Amino acid sequence: MNNSKQKITTFLMFQDDNGEEAMNFYISLFDNSEIMNVTYYGANQSGKEGTVMHAIFSLNGQEYMCIDSNVKHEFTFTPAMSLYVTCDTKDEINKLFEKLSEGGKILMPLGEYPFSERFGWVNDKFGVSWQLTFGNK
Repeated sequence: MNNSKQKITTFLMFQDDNGEEAMNFYISLFDNSEIMNVTYYGANQSGKEGTVMHAIFSLNGQEYMCIDSNVKHEFTFTPAMSLYVTCDTKDEINKLFEKLSEGGKILMPLGEYPFSERFGWVNDKFGVSWQLTFGNK
């Protein structure tokens, strides 16, 4: 992999003013993660003052962007687009599954499947969909 800027970045749009909470939650789960830049809405701007106008954060070195949308939409996150995490250990997948499913929804329980020694799929408490795998077959 070369050292050039990441060309494609996942962009997450939150509608309940919880973008910053989500970022902090996600970076707490993965090593080598950080909030890189946050711009907040100020007084008399189009969004709610103090919420995220635009942010960049990284999870294990992979960059993501997010906002707190100041417009309510008819859509939100969907499992048709999910973050797929290849875990290095059973402990890692167990921890991530437990933390990401708290307050969320389990789509596929953590277990053995024909394609993976250990796999689970969840929507977290913010609605973002995560597929977790360990030991692909």
